Amino acid sequence: AFSLFDKDGDGQITTKELGTVMRSLGQNPSESELQDMINEVDADNNGTIDFPEFLTMMARKMKDTDSEEEIREAFKVFDRDNNGFISAAELRHVMPFPS
Repeated sequence: AFSLFDKDGDGQITTKELGTVMRSLGQNPSESELQDMINEVDADNNGTIDFPEFLTMMARKMKDTDSEEEIREAFKVFDRDNNGFISAAELRHVMPFPS
């Protein structure tokens, strides 16, 4: 999932990258809303989200009872080749989208 957000592969999710994904999901957040989303989990205050911060963000989106380990296990369901990334093909395999 992280690689779907991190379009340039630099290990950081910017407001621009977050906005691109949000818009692809039918959302239309403002620049300030995107910055607020990043600021909520940006532990090192560098203005972007790295992978540990991404896990924090996803954990907050999930039920309070879901632990980080449960989220990692759910990630593994999508990451079929265990390379640490979820490709579009892997996402389609688990969640088929209508064409």
